Amino acid sequence: MINNIIDQLKRDEGFRSEVYLDTVGKRTVGYGHNLDANPLPGVTFPISIVYAGQILGKDVERISMSLVRALPWVTTLDDARFGVLQNMAFNMGVPGLLEFHHALADTQAGNYAQAAADMKASKWYNEVGDRAVRLVKQMATGQWV
Repeated sequence: MINNIIDQLKRDEGFRSEVYLDTVGKRTVGYGHNLDANPLPGVTFPISIVYAGQILGKDVERISMSLVRALPWVTTLDDARFGVLQNMAFNMGVPGLLEFHHALADTQAGNYAQAAADMKASKWYNEVGDRAVRLVKQMATGQWV
C-alpha cells in the first residue's frame, strides 16, 4: 500500500544499481537520481538498494524544500496532495512543475477536482502514462494512490 512519497517514488521510478540514461538522456541511478544535476562525488557503481533509499530520502528533502520556497502555500496541503506536487517536481523539476499555472492555482484555491482536470489536460499527462493517471486521481481524492 502506498502511503507516502518515498513509497510512491520507489514504485514510480523503480530501482537500478547501475548508471543509465533516462528518457531525456540524463545519467541516472538508484530511484531516479539525476547524476547530471546532482552528482555523487566519489561514489562507485553499482550502488546498493539501501544506499539508493538514502539518496532518495535526500532528494525528496531537497525537492520539498524547493517546493516550499517556490510555493509557500504548499505547507497547507494534506500529505497526499503535497505528495502529488513532490512527485511531479521529482519527475520534471520544480521549474517544470511551475509551468502548471492553472493546476497550481486551482490546487492553492482548494479546487482539487479542477486541478486534477487541469493536470489531465496537459501534455505531461500523455507523456507520463500510468504515473499521471495515479497522480490525477490522488489530486482529486486526497488519497495516496
